[in-house]
Amino acid sequence: MKMTTLILGCGDIGTILGKHLQEAGHRVIGVRRNAAALADTGLEAVSLDLGDPARLADLPDVEVLVYVVSADHFDEAAYRAAYPDGLKAVLSEFAGRERPPQRVFFVSSTSVYPQQEGEWVNETSPTAPSGFSGQLMREAEQALIDHQLPGTVVRFSGIYGPGRDRLIRQVGEGRIAPFSPAMHTNRIHRDDCAGVLAHLIDLALAEKPLNDLYLASDCEPAPLHEVMSWLATQLKVEATETIQSPLRRRASKRCDNTRLLESGYAFRYPSYREGYAQVLKAGGFLPQRE
Repeated sequence: MKMTTLILGCGDIGTILGKHLQEAGHRVIGVRRNAAALADTGLEAVSLDLGDPARLADLPDVEVLVYVVSADHFDEAAYRAAYPDGLKAVLSEFAGRERPPQRVFFVSSTSVYPQQEGEWVNETSPTAPSGFSGQLMREAEQALIDHQLPGTVVRFSGIYGPGRDRLIRQVGEGRIAPFSPAMHTNRIHRDDCAGVLAHLIDLALAEKPLNDLYLASDCEPAPLHEVMSWLATQLKVEATETIQSPLRRRASKRCDNTRLLESGYAFRYPSYREGYAQVLKAGGFLPQRE
């Protein structure tokens, strides 16, 4: 029987995941507010606002449900609507069905970690976020972990990839993070985000053991200065300005992806070097050879 996967919040990560699952034989339904954005993807597209729970009843039964919704704005109301409230409404709808999903996946963020002194963090590390974004994300995580439906939370670190190139553009302008104090940064390429989700879905459908939480970040946390210096070398630009103020608001921690690796996932881009090399080439950022 063909498996059906529902991707709620089907943006670029969801679209790449959906195409991968289609190739594996799944029926894939992508849901977002404006389904027209999925017109050329080959996925079944549905327009739906998660703020309208009555519309959830129109969605078909599925084997796998992936919740990868983004908040409309960076404010508390938008985050509450997108994460705890939206996820709880979805769980309530699908739990009441005669044929509920075999697994629900919720895409979360490493913003739930408060550590900022370069500590290593993993799935068992304390989470006590001080900001509303991390607090509401953590509330949504716990809603799934405590729910009767089998669920897995996937915490992504900083996502980059084609179209997510702010750091490259900063370096291209000659701006770079300071060497000291070291500001550790954690990243995962967009394609590995989709790859991780596809891998965990495969495990779930094969009825392999699955944890309720995975930390998804690449294999090499690195100081931001090191990442930006490497980019400057590739771009052949010289740093002329040190970035200060935005960095003081960021957390500095190092993400341990051991649990994910032990599940059998192999990173396509295991460090920022392989990942950014792809983004630089795909985006046409590299200087032309004379």
